[in-house]
Amino acid sequence: MAARGGGAEDSFNVLDLVENAKKQPWWRKVFGPSSGSSAEKYNVATQLLIGGVTGWCTGFIFQKVGKLAATAVGGGFFLLQIANHTGYIKVDWKLVERDMNKAKQQLKFHSSGNKMSPEVKSRVDKVIIFLKKNVIVTGGFAGGFLLGMAS
Repeated sequence: MAARGGGAEDSFNVLDLVENAKKQPWWRKVFGPSSGSSAEKYNVATQLLIGGVTGWCTGFIFQKVGKLAATAVGGGFFLLQIANHTGYIKVDWKLVERDMNKAKQQLKFHSSGNKMSPEVKSRVDKVIIFLKKNVIVTGGFAGGFLLGMAS
């Protein structure tokens, strides 16, 4: 048998990038390092579907947790009132009123300045930029959230 002179050239494989991209998991495509805005990657129907489903799930969970929290807080107040009326707890209402007035004054003082810290302002700016880039997904999320809260 004769040895081939170009053996090193024959050992290279051709890599098809399209096939390789199809085999990647969906989460790597969505949350990859250069994911960009969803408007660049998906059509309008897909964006609405993604936003609507995530919004509905968030709204549904928010509704259930909200009901549970409201029940717990209301039940706690109810038990405190029963304990107060039966004599287990004595409330100094003048002290409560004084503390409430002090809290009102502090809220008025803090709200008169109404300045946001630079960290909060930069975070708000980032959120606004994200919302502007992903208007369709945001709209789908808002609609889904309202439907989730209603169901």
